[in-house]
Amino acid sequence: MFRSLRIRNYRLFAVGQVISNSGTWMQRIAQEWLVLQLSGGSGVALGIATALQFLPMLVLGLWGGALADRFPKRRLLLATQILMGLLALGLGVLATLGTAEVWHVYVFALGLGLVTVVDNPVRQSFVIEMVGRQDLPNAVALNSAGFQLGRVVGPAVAGLLIGLVGSGPVFLINAASFVAVITGLLMMRPEELHTGDPASRSKGQVREGLRYIAGRRDLTLLLAMIAFVQLFGSNVQTQLALMVNNVFRTGAEAFGLAATFLAVGALSGALLAARREAPRLRTVVLGAFLFGVLQIVAGFMPGYVPFLLALVPMGICFMTFTTSMNAYFQLNVEPGMRGRVMAMYMLVFLGVSPIGAPIVGVLADVFGPAVSMVVGGAVSALVAAAVTAILGRRLGVGVRLTAHRPFVEVTRRSAAESPRSDQEA
Repeated sequence: MFRSLRIRNYRLFAVGQVISNSGTWMQRIAQEWLVLQLSGGSGVALGIATALQFLPMLVLGLWGGALADRFPKRRLLLATQILMGLLALGLGVLATLGTAEVWHVYVFALGLGLVTVVDNPVRQSFVIEMVGRQDLPNAVALNSAGFQLGRVVGPAVAGLLIGLVGSGPVFLINAASFVAVITGLLMMRPEELHTGDPASRSKGQVREGLRYIAGRRDLTLLLAMIAFVQLFGSNVQTQLALMVNNVFRTGAEAFGLAATFLAVGALSGALLAARREAPRLRTVVLGAFLFGVLQIVAGFMPGYVPFLLALVPMGICFMTFTTSMNAYFQLNVEPGMRGRVMAMYMLVFLGVSPIGAPIVGVLADVFGPAVSMVVGGAVSALVAAAVTAILGRRLGVGVRLTAHRPFVEVTRRSAAESPRSDQEA
């Protein structure tokens, strides 16, 4: 389960990420709660803040992937982590002094989104340089586990701190947490990285990446599924805040506890994924389908405690879906295209959320947060079922991910089931 940690460079990276992720989740809780308090509990205001943070990925995501393919990833990560720490520091100072307004949060959310345009594809494609192909699925799962560990610790601590001292100090703690990541990157041994030849600087690199993705039917189909799940189903953090504040009428501590329960499930799902050496496509679609079903169940929960219990299996299924999908994309593309492909993956995975966040907010304001959750879960489940049908019938191929092969292994089922040639499939 933890075999990637034997690699020194990855160990340094993982430790720094656990510390920084805890601070990042503390800031997410503090930012959302700050917006709710400054706006009088507006779901639309909360949706706008979320949208501004992720909108840059939708507009500039592929440009960030081109940079990831062209420049040393370790140096780019150092720059992005420093900038993120400075942004957290600035918002923390305003909130601590009591001068923060909603538009201030919007500005800092947009700034963080612009830095994330470069940080996300670089960080995703840097993993294989630290561990190599053999341990990539395990490292991806451990990254997710570290992320979710921060998601367990961060919201719980943030909820307590917000209740005691307010949101401002939480932002300052997050700013300090970036020191751990920066230190780990500086302590790495560059000669032990599995770096390949960077892409040469030329015109049309973004278009080249788009043509490559468009030529891969498996990638385009999975990207479509991610888009729908993220558009309606994965704005769970916004929905949690609205359910806790507007339905159950509880405080910041209860919001932090709800986010923690969801994260406990996600952490469990990531650790289960770390044990799998060869995640399959059916794992991806089943995880998405069950996530949607459980989101519907959570929306129908009559009280706060049953709502918390429904969040744990929902987190497990969502993490099964995301970790399997991430490993599939990284292992099954050409090395020279990995940065751009992962940029497209992250563009869809994160960049579609800005469109869905205001929709979720409007649904919650008009029909109630519970309806918002049920609608989001229904869309996720239906899309996952549709993708399963297309994979099994229209394409007529069996696809599975193997840890030791660089591309998708495609097999004919029978002449009757799959009239296309193996090469065409």
